[in-house]
Amino acid sequence: MKRPAWLPDNLVLMLCATIALATLAPVHGRGVAVLDALTQAAVALLFFMHGSKLSRRAVWEGLLHWRLHALVFAATFVLFPLLGLALRPWLEPLVGPTLYLGVLFICALPSTVQSSIAFTSLARGNVAAAMCSASTSNIVGMAITPLLMAGMARWVGASAGAGAVQLSWHTFEGIVTTLLLPFVAGQALQRWTGPWVAAHKAWVRASDQGAILLVVYGAFSAATVQGLYSHLPPATLAAVLGICALLLAVVMPLLTWLSRVLGFSREDEIAIVFCGSKKTLASGVPMAQILFAGQAVGLLVLPLMVFHQMQLMVCASVARRYAREAPQHPVAV
Repeated sequence: MKRPAWLPDNLVLMLCATIALATLAPVHGRGVAVLDALTQAAVALLFFMHGSKLSRRAVWEGLLHWRLHALVFAATFVLFPLLGLALRPWLEPLVGPTLYLGVLFICALPSTVQSSIAFTSLARGNVAAAMCSASTSNIVGMAITPLLMAGMARWVGASAGAGAVQLSWHTFEGIVTTLLLPFVAGQALQRWTGPWVAAHKAWVRASDQGAILLVVYGAFSAATVQGLYSHLPPATLAAVLGICALLLAVVMPLLTWLSRVLGFSREDEIAIVFCGSKKTLASGVPMAQILFAGQAVGLLVLPLMVFHQMQLMVCASVARRYAREAPQHPVAV
Protein backbone atom coordinates (compact mmCIF):
# COMPACT_ATOMS: atom_id res chain seq x y z
CA MET A 1 0.00 0.00 0.00
CA LYS A 2 1.42 3.36 -1.05
CA ARG A 3 1.95 6.10 1.53
CA PRO A 4 -0.48 9.03 0.97
CA ALA A 5 1.30 12.12 -0.39
CA TRP A 6 0.24 14.24 2.58
CA LEU A 7 1.95 11.98 5.13
CA PRO A 8 5.56 12.77 6.16
CA ASP A 9 8.17 10.52 4.56
CA ASN A 10 10.46 8.33 6.66
CA LEU A 11 13.31 10.83 6.57
CA VAL A 12 11.11 13.60 7.95
CA LEU A 13 9.89 11.29 10.73
CA MET A 14 13.51 10.48 11.61
CA LEU A 15 14.37 14.18 11.53
CA CYS A 16 11.56 14.87 13.99
CA ALA A 17 12.83 12.08 16.25
CA THR A 18 16.37 13.45 15.99
CA ILE A 19 15.22 16.95 16.92
CA ALA A 20 13.35 15.52 19.92
CA LEU A 21 16.48 13.60 20.98
CA ALA A 22 18.64 16.71 20.62
CA THR A 23 16.14 18.68 22.69
CA LEU A 24 15.94 16.09 25.48
CA ALA A 25 19.55 14.87 25.39
CA PRO A 26 21.85 17.41 23.71
CA VAL A 27 25.54 16.62 23.34
CA HIS A 28 27.87 18.36 25.82
CA GLY A 29 31.57 18.99 26.45
CA ARG A 30 34.02 16.61 24.78
CA GLY A 31 31.16 14.86 23.04
CA VAL A 32 30.79 17.89 20.76
CA ALA A 33 34.28 17.39 19.27
CA VAL A 34 33.64 13.66 18.80
CA LEU A 35 30.29 14.33 17.12
CA ASP A 36 31.85 16.96 14.83
CA ALA A 37 34.56 14.54 13.67
CA LEU A 38 32.02 11.76 13.11
CA THR A 39 29.73 14.13 11.22
CA GLN A 40 32.50 15.36 8.90
CA ALA A 41 33.44 11.77 8.07
CA ALA A 42 29.81 10.85 7.40
CA VAL A 43 29.26 13.89 5.15
CA ALA A 44 32.45 13.14 3.18
CA LEU A 45 31.23 9.56 2.70
CA LEU A 46 27.83 10.88 1.56
CA PHE A 47 29.39 12.96 -1.23
CA PHE A 48 31.78 10.16 -2.18
CA MET A 49 28.74 7.92 -2.72
CA HIS A 50 27.04 10.62 -4.79
CA GLY A 51 30.11 10.81 -7.01
CA SER A 52 30.24 7.03 -7.34
CA LYS A 53 26.63 6.58 -8.39
CA LEU A 54 26.27 9.54 -10.79
CA SER A 55 26.10 8.20 -14.36
CA ARG A 56 28.55 9.97 -16.69
CA ARG A 57 26.62 8.84 -19.75
CA ALA A 58 23.43 10.46 -18.45
CA VAL A 59 25.36 13.64 -17.71
CA TRP A 60 26.71 13.88 -21.26
CA GLU A 61 23.30 13.16 -22.77
CA GLY A 62 21.63 15.76 -20.59
CA LEU A 63 24.31 18.41 -21.16
CA LEU A 64 23.21 18.72 -24.78
CA HIS A 65 19.91 20.26 -23.65
CA TRP A 66 21.38 23.63 -22.70
CA ARG A 67 18.12 25.63 -22.95
CA LEU A 68 16.46 23.43 -20.35
CA HIS A 69 19.45 23.68 -18.00
CA ALA A 70 19.63 27.45 -18.43
CA LEU A 71 16.00 27.81 -17.30
CA VAL A 72 16.48 25.46 -14.33
CA PHE A 73 19.64 27.29 -13.24
CA ALA A 74 17.92 30.67 -13.60
CA ALA A 75 15.06 29.45 -11.41
CA THR A 76 17.39 27.92 -8.82
CA PHE A 77 20.02 30.64 -8.51
CA VAL A 78 18.23 33.79 -9.76
CA LEU A 79 14.45 33.52 -9.33
CA PHE A 80 14.51 32.06 -5.82
CA PRO A 81 17.03 34.61 -4.45
CA LEU A 82 15.18 37.54 -6.05
CA LEU A 83 11.93 36.24 -4.60
CA GLY A 84 13.42 35.90 -1.12
CA LEU A 85 14.83 39.43 -1.24
CA ALA A 86 11.70 40.99 -2.75
CA LEU A 87 9.47 39.50 -0.04
CA ARG A 88 11.72 40.68 2.79
CA PRO A 89 9.42 43.54 3.96
CA TRP A 90 6.72 40.94 4.72
CA LEU A 91 8.79 37.88 5.65
CA GLU A 92 11.34 39.29 8.10
CA PRO A 93 8.76 40.86 10.47
CA LEU A 94 6.91 37.52 10.57
CA VAL A 95 9.82 35.27 11.55
CA GLY A 96 12.64 37.53 12.72
CA PRO A 97 16.13 38.09 11.26
CA THR A 98 17.61 34.63 12.01
CA LEU A 99 14.80 32.58 10.48
CA TYR A 100 14.59 35.02 7.58
CA LEU A 101 18.26 34.30 6.92
CA GLY A 102 17.27 30.62 6.91
CA VAL A 103 14.66 31.41 4.23
CA LEU A 104 17.33 33.16 2.16
CA PHE A 105 19.49 30.06 2.60
CA ILE A 106 16.72 27.98 1.01
CA CYS A 107 16.67 30.41 -1.91
CA ALA A 108 20.45 30.09 -2.42
CA LEU A 109 20.61 26.29 -2.39
CA PRO A 110 20.92 24.02 -5.47
CA SER A 111 18.26 21.57 -6.57
CA THR A 112 17.78 18.07 -5.22
CA VAL A 113 19.08 15.06 -7.14
CA GLN A 114 17.27 11.86 -6.15
CA SER A 115 13.77 13.24 -5.67
CA SER A 116 13.93 15.48 -8.76
CA ILE A 117 14.80 12.46 -10.88
CA ALA A 118 12.26 10.24 -9.13
CA PHE A 119 9.37 12.68 -9.60
CA THR A 120 10.37 13.37 -13.21
CA SER A 121 10.33 9.64 -13.88
CA LEU A 122 6.98 9.17 -12.12
CA ALA A 123 5.47 11.97 -14.20
CA ARG A 124 6.96 10.48 -17.41
CA GLY A 125 9.26 13.42 -18.11
CA ASN A 126 12.77 13.80 -19.51
CA VAL A 127 14.71 11.76 -16.95
CA ALA A 128 18.14 12.14 -18.60
CA ALA A 129 17.85 15.93 -18.65
CA ALA A 130 16.59 15.97 -15.06
CA MET A 131 19.51 13.83 -13.91
CA CYS A 132 22.03 16.10 -15.60
CA SER A 133 20.40 19.36 -14.51
CA ALA A 134 19.93 18.40 -10.86
CA SER A 135 23.37 16.85 -10.56
CA THR A 136 25.14 19.79 -12.19
CA SER A 137 23.14 22.15 -9.99
CA ASN A 138 24.52 20.41 -6.90
CA ILE A 139 28.11 20.56 -8.15
CA VAL A 140 27.92 24.22 -9.21
CA GLY A 141 26.02 25.04 -6.03
CA MET A 142 29.08 24.22 -3.91
CA ALA A 143 30.58 27.45 -5.25
CA ILE A 144 27.49 29.54 -6.02
CA THR A 145 25.56 29.00 -2.78
CA PRO A 146 28.23 30.50 -0.46
CA LEU A 147 28.64 33.50 -2.78
CA LEU A 148 24.88 34.01 -3.04
CA MET A 149 24.42 33.77 0.73
CA ALA A 150 27.22 36.25 1.40
CA GLY A 151 25.80 38.66 -1.19
CA MET A 152 22.22 38.42 0.07
CA ALA A 153 23.26 38.75 3.73
CA ARG A 154 25.25 41.86 2.82
CA TRP A 155 22.35 43.24 0.80
CA VAL A 156 19.75 42.93 3.58
CA GLY A 157 22.11 44.48 6.12
CA ALA A 158 22.77 43.98 9.79
CA SER A 159 19.11 43.47 10.74
CA ALA A 160 19.18 40.09 8.99
CA GLY A 161 22.47 39.05 10.50
CA ALA A 162 24.80 40.09 7.71
CA GLY A 163 27.74 38.95 9.77
CA ALA A 164 26.37 35.39 9.92
CA VAL A 165 27.96 34.47 6.59
CA GLN A 166 31.69 35.05 6.59
CA LEU A 167 33.38 34.05 3.34
CA SER A 168 37.01 33.15 3.90
CA TRP A 169 39.55 30.60 2.75
CA HIS A 170 38.49 28.44 5.70
CA THR A 171 34.89 28.45 4.41
CA PHE A 172 35.89 27.34 0.91
CA GLU A 173 38.43 24.90 2.32
CA GLY A 174 35.67 23.25 4.33
CA ILE A 175 33.40 23.00 1.29
CA VAL A 176 36.20 21.69 -0.93
CA THR A 177 37.58 19.12 1.51
CA THR A 178 34.26 17.94 2.94
CA LEU A 179 32.00 18.12 -0.12
CA LEU A 180 33.81 18.60 -3.44
CA LEU A 181 36.91 16.39 -3.09
CA PRO A 182 34.94 13.32 -1.90
CA PHE A 183 32.56 13.82 -4.84
CA VAL A 184 35.46 14.06 -7.32
CA ALA A 185 37.07 10.99 -5.75
CA GLY A 186 33.80 9.08 -6.21
CA GLN A 187 33.71 10.06 -9.87
CA ALA A 188 37.36 9.07 -10.36
CA LEU A 189 36.85 5.67 -8.70
CA GLN A 190 33.42 5.09 -10.20
CA ARG A 191 34.68 2.20 -12.33
CA TRP A 192 35.34 0.22 -9.14
CA THR A 193 32.96 1.74 -6.61
CA GLY A 194 29.98 2.34 -8.94
CA PRO A 195 28.90 -1.33 -9.22
CA TRP A 196 29.08 -1.78 -5.45
CA VAL A 197 27.04 1.38 -4.85
CA ALA A 198 24.44 0.27 -7.41
CA ALA A 199 24.18 -3.15 -5.75
CA HIS A 200 23.78 -1.72 -2.22
CA LYS A 201 21.24 1.06 -2.70
CA ALA A 202 19.60 0.47 0.67
CA TRP A 203 22.95 0.81 2.47
CA VAL A 204 23.82 3.95 0.51
CA ARG A 205 20.43 5.49 1.29
CA ALA A 206 20.90 4.71 4.98
CA SER A 207 24.35 6.31 4.84
CA ASP A 208 22.94 9.45 3.22
CA GLN A 209 20.21 9.76 5.79
CA GLY A 210 22.58 8.99 8.66
CA ALA A 211 24.86 11.86 7.65
CA ILE A 212 21.93 14.29 7.55
CA LEU A 213 20.65 13.10 10.92
CA LEU A 214 24.08 13.54 12.50
CA VAL A 215 24.34 17.12 11.24
CA VAL A 216 20.81 17.92 12.39
CA TYR A 217 21.45 16.38 15.83
CA GLY A 218 24.61 18.46 16.27
CA ALA A 219 22.92 21.68 15.11
CA PHE A 220 19.84 21.24 17.26
CA SER A 221 21.92 20.13 20.26
CA ALA A 222 23.84 23.40 20.09
CA ALA A 223 20.59 25.33 19.73
CA THR A 224 19.12 23.56 22.78
CA VAL A 225 22.20 24.24 24.90
CA GLN A 226 22.07 27.91 23.88
CA GLY A 227 18.34 28.10 24.68
CA LEU A 228 17.35 29.24 21.19
CA TYR A 229 14.01 27.42 21.06
CA SER A 230 12.67 28.85 24.30
CA HIS A 231 11.82 32.03 22.39
CA LEU A 232 10.26 30.39 19.31
CA PRO A 233 6.45 30.81 19.52
CA PRO A 234 3.95 28.61 17.60
CA ALA A 235 2.94 31.61 15.50
CA THR A 236 6.50 31.83 14.16
CA LEU A 237 6.47 28.16 13.14
CA ALA A 238 3.15 28.73 11.37
CA ALA A 239 4.72 31.68 9.54
CA VAL A 240 7.62 29.47 8.38
CA LEU A 241 5.10 26.98 6.98
CA GLY A 242 3.30 29.78 5.16
CA ILE A 243 6.51 31.18 3.70
CA CYS A 244 7.59 27.77 2.35
CA ALA A 245 4.14 27.27 0.83
CA LEU A 246 4.34 30.72 -0.77
CA LEU A 247 7.71 30.00 -2.39
CA LEU A 248 6.39 26.81 -3.99
CA ALA A 249 3.09 28.47 -4.97
CA VAL A 250 4.97 31.15 -6.91
CA VAL A 251 7.82 29.16 -8.47
CA MET A 252 6.06 25.99 -9.69
CA PRO A 253 3.24 27.69 -11.67
CA LEU A 254 5.70 30.26 -13.05
CA LEU A 255 8.05 27.52 -14.31
CA THR A 256 5.11 25.68 -15.87
CA TRP A 257 4.04 28.82 -17.70
CA LEU A 258 7.58 29.70 -18.84
CA SER A 259 8.16 26.16 -20.14
CA ARG A 260 5.10 26.39 -22.34
CA VAL A 261 5.75 29.95 -23.51
CA LEU A 262 9.33 29.03 -24.48
CA GLY A 263 8.13 26.02 -26.49
CA PHE A 264 9.50 23.14 -24.41
CA SER A 265 7.97 19.71 -24.83
CA ARG A 266 5.76 18.19 -22.14
CA GLU A 267 8.61 15.90 -21.04
CA ASP A 268 11.01 18.84 -20.76
CA GLU A 269 8.42 20.89 -18.88
CA ILE A 270 8.18 18.17 -16.24
CA ALA A 271 11.95 18.12 -15.73
CA ILE A 272 12.05 21.93 -15.51
CA VAL A 273 9.23 22.14 -12.96
CA PHE A 274 10.66 19.49 -10.65
CA CYS A 275 14.35 20.42 -10.92
CA GLY A 276 13.79 24.18 -10.82
CA SER A 277 11.41 24.29 -7.85
CA LYS A 278 13.18 21.96 -5.40
CA LYS A 279 15.97 22.57 -2.90
CA THR A 280 18.40 20.02 -1.51
CA LEU A 281 18.36 18.94 2.12
CA ALA A 282 21.21 16.45 1.64
CA SER A 283 23.68 19.14 0.54
CA GLY A 284 22.02 22.03 2.34
CA VAL A 285 22.36 20.84 5.93
CA PRO A 286 26.10 20.03 5.68
CA MET A 287 26.71 23.29 3.84
CA ALA A 288 24.88 25.26 6.55
CA GLN A 289 27.18 23.75 9.15
CA ILE A 290 30.17 25.17 7.27
CA LEU A 291 28.71 28.52 6.20
CA PHE A 292 27.14 29.38 9.55
CA ALA A 293 29.82 28.01 11.84
CA GLY A 294 29.41 29.54 15.29
CA GLN A 295 25.88 30.76 14.47
CA ALA A 296 22.41 29.43 15.38
CA VAL A 297 22.55 26.62 12.81
CA GLY A 298 19.61 24.81 14.40
CA LEU A 299 17.31 27.74 13.69
CA LEU A 300 18.82 28.52 10.30
CA VAL A 301 18.11 25.03 8.90
CA LEU A 302 14.57 24.84 10.32
CA PRO A 303 12.97 26.56 7.27
CA LEU A 304 14.89 24.18 4.98
CA MET A 305 13.55 21.09 6.77
CA VAL A 306 10.01 22.46 6.56
CA PHE A 307 10.46 23.28 2.87
CA HIS A 308 11.90 19.80 2.22
CA GLN A 309 8.80 18.00 3.48
CA MET A 310 6.44 20.43 1.80
CA GLN A 311 8.14 20.09 -1.59
CA LEU A 312 7.92 16.29 -1.37
CA MET A 313 4.19 16.37 -0.66
CA VAL A 314 3.41 18.97 -3.33
CA CYS A 315 5.63 17.38 -5.99
CA ALA A 316 4.17 13.92 -5.33
CA SER A 317 0.70 15.28 -6.04
CA VAL A 318 1.84 17.18 -9.15
CA ALA A 319 3.75 14.14 -10.46
CA ARG A 320 0.65 11.95 -10.15
CA ARG A 321 -1.38 14.52 -12.06
CA TYR A 322 1.20 14.63 -14.86
CA ALA A 323 1.23 10.81 -14.97
CA ARG A 324 -2.58 10.65 -15.28
CA GLU A 325 -2.48 13.14 -18.15
CA ALA A 326 0.46 11.47 -19.94
CA PRO A 327 0.05 9.94 -23.42
CA GLN A 328 -0.48 6.18 -23.35
CA HIS A 329 2.50 5.42 -25.58
CA PRO A 330 5.93 5.07 -23.89
CA VAL A 331 7.97 8.24 -23.55
CA ALA A 332 11.57 8.05 -24.81
CA VAL A 333 14.11 9.58 -22.49
